[in-house]
Parts: sequence; structure tokens; C-alpha cells
Amino acid sequence: MKVTKTKFPGLLVIEPKVFADDRGYFLEAFNEEKFSAYGAAFRSVQENESKSLYGVVRGLHFQKGDFAQAKRVRVIFGRVWDVALDLRTDSPTFGEVFYVELSGENKKQAIIPAGFAHGFSVLSEECVFTYSCSAQYSPDHEGGILLDDPDLNIDWKIPMEDRIISDRDRKWKNFKETTSNFTL
Repeated sequence: MKVTKTKFPGLLVIEPKVFADDRGYFLEAFNEEKFSAYGAAFRSVQENESKSLYGVVRGLHFQKGDFAQAKRVRVIFGRVWDVALDLRTDSPTFGEVFYVELSGENKKQAIIPAGFAHGFSVLSEECVFTYSCSAQYSPDHEGGILLDDPDLNIDWKIPMEDRIISDRDRKWKNFKETTSNFTL
């Protein structure tokens, strides 16, 4: 397994070792002991899966308080442009955006610590995306940031006219209007 540390404290990109032959492939998607050894201590209590079509943009979502979630995200099939925004006020990367392409082919995963808003855009015709979360989802602790906030200028890799965005995601506030109580 290859683990790449990013300039964002705690945010890692994981490339598992893939064993492929004429039958297909095998990989170890998660191993708590190995991940912890690389500084990616992570205990999953909830796993989610979504299927989306080209142009879907989901995000930027986060959970607050006791329900703040670290996430391990990966793509089973297709390609996404994964986006994480650091909301931790004492982080050297507070307010900065991290990008990585995740795909069924490259098998990359991202470990995103609690205190980030997360989203992704679908670059392939369709995509199956999974994310393991360190805390249960709570609608009362849900938060979000407007994905097309002009101050953030996030490149979603999807032309504006092709973006498919939920009504809920169109109603979040801009980053500057969002109160963040996250810390490292």
C-alpha cells in the first residue's frame, strides 16, 4: 500500500496494492491496523454508497459537533473529482481546497479528517462511490457550503451547463457566512 501525505494535516491519499490476474483483481480496501500505522487511524461506524450519472455534483457537506465525521472515500466504478475544504480554524490549510481524482481504475482512496466539508463531481457516464464514516449521520448536525461559492472558485471539472445539483445543495451559505467550530 502506498500512502501519500498531503499538505492538509491528517488528509491522506491511499493507493492499495492490487493483485490482478486473468480472473480479475483483489485488493485490501481497509485494514485498521495498517491504516493506523500510517497515521490514518479510522474507525468506521457507517458506510454509504451512491450511484450517480455524469455531471452530478454532490457537496459540500459536513457534520457538526459530536457527529463530525472523518471519511474514507473511494470509487468502485467510474471516475470522480473529489473535493475537500478544510474548515478547521487552527489548521495551516484553513479555507483551502484539496482535489484528487478517484476512479475504479486507479483504486485511490482519500482519508478525510473530521472538520472538512466534502463533495465530488462525476466525470464518467456513471459512478458508484462509497464512503465510510467515523460517526453516524445526524440530520440535526448537518452542514454545508455552497459548492459554487465565488470566493472558493472550486474547479469541479464539469461545465456549469452540465452540472446536476440538488435543490438542497443550491441553498447552502457561502464559506465566509459559515461558522466553523472545528479545530485540529
